[in-house]
Amino acid sequence: MASTNQEMLRHVVLIKFKENTKPEDISRLEQEFRTLATVKINQVKQFEWGTHTGKDNRNQGYTHFFCLTFANQEDLDTYSNHDDHKEFVKNLKLHLDGSLVIDYFAKH
Repeated sequence: MASTNQEMLRHVVLIKFKENTKPEDISRLEQEFRTLATVKINQVKQFEWGTHTGKDNRNQGYTHFFCLTFANQEDLDTYSNHDDHKEFVKNLKLHLDGSLVIDYFAKH
């Protein structure tokens, strides 16, 4: 992505799954999130994700990190109110022990 002076809006989601969540359910949810952000909703400019790799407990049980980039607040609102996003969140909540969401404008 080319560097510009425009501040991009980041939507960061940290996820802590319930202990009894099956690995195949986690894999399915990872894929559904990726599809949601890269195929179903055009407003997402960039999507990346990963899992905690540290050997300490500073992550407080949060194992998955997702970062979505939007051009502006309107695009984030469109994403948040999209029916596919609402359905994904509804299904995700069945497996959540916790989540943390942070939105910020990236400064360079």
